[in-house]
Amino acid sequence: MTKRQSSLMFIVSLVISGTIFLQMALYVISMLAGWNVKFNIVEVCHSTLKAFGLSSLEYVLDALVIYTLLFSLWKLVSQLIYATRMKKRFQQYKEKVLTIEMNETYESKNEDFLVISYPGTFAITMGFIHPKIIVTTGLISLLTEDELNAVIAHENYHKVNRDPLKIFLLSLFSSTLGYIPILKWFNQKYRIIQEVLADEFAIEKQETSVNLGSALLKMLKVGKLEKMPFAYASFADTSVNYRIEYMLNPLTDVQWKIPLKDAFLSFAIFILICIFFIYALA
Repeated sequence: MTKRQSSLMFIVSLVISGTIFLQMALYVISMLAGWNVKFNIVEVCHSTLKAFGLSSLEYVLDALVIYTLLFSLWKLVSQLIYATRMKKRFQQYKEKVLTIEMNETYESKNEDFLVISYPGTFAITMGFIHPKIIVTTGLISLLTEDELNAVIAHENYHKVNRDPLKIFLLSLFSSTLGYIPILKWFNQKYRIIQEVLADEFAIEKQETSVNLGSALLKMLKVGKLEKMPFAYASFADTSVNYRIEYMLNPLTDVQWKIPLKDAFLSFAIFILICIFFIYALA
């Protein structure tokens, strides 16, 4: 499992989704502003439907475009609202002394770490522009110093790679563009790969997997983190069994089989979009 795989998944998802979203946005703007956007997929779809005598399906197409954009906007606004609320709540439970100590310990100049007074045991990375690592006092009490260092190293990988933003985008693409099924597969596998890569980063930094593995097992015994309604990367929340197996057998590289049916269907839809482009340019 390599960073190249996760990067490729993210880029392919971004290209496919970005192309469709851009064309839909241009189409809606052209309708509202009265612009004549010549090279637009949706406009070409309209022309094609008329050519085959299916003019009534134009309204279905319009509904799909508007629904997709509004649903995407709703997901984005919901994410911002929930994330803002949680940030305020975390600040209310902030342990000032422990937060200062942790930022000094890990040489953070921008207060990248926030310790909150909470008996639950979790460590998460949240935030799109300036991600922060949130750690609970319950977790600090549960783990040894070496185990805590392993968890922090894991979360720091997510922070540096801006995984909360990437996870949100992939989730957005897969939920709003359900007619391209490979996006859902990319979303699921990207999360797993990033968790394994974060584990590898922590193990490489400490030169042992003992601390990371024991921290993971301790947190599992206490209980899993309840799912929160905003995008974040959590230490003990994703593909735990697979990660433990990978720690025990790090030389075993599992080759995932791409779902051929979903891949073919997604490819066919994307090729159809490209054909619309060529038709428009002609």
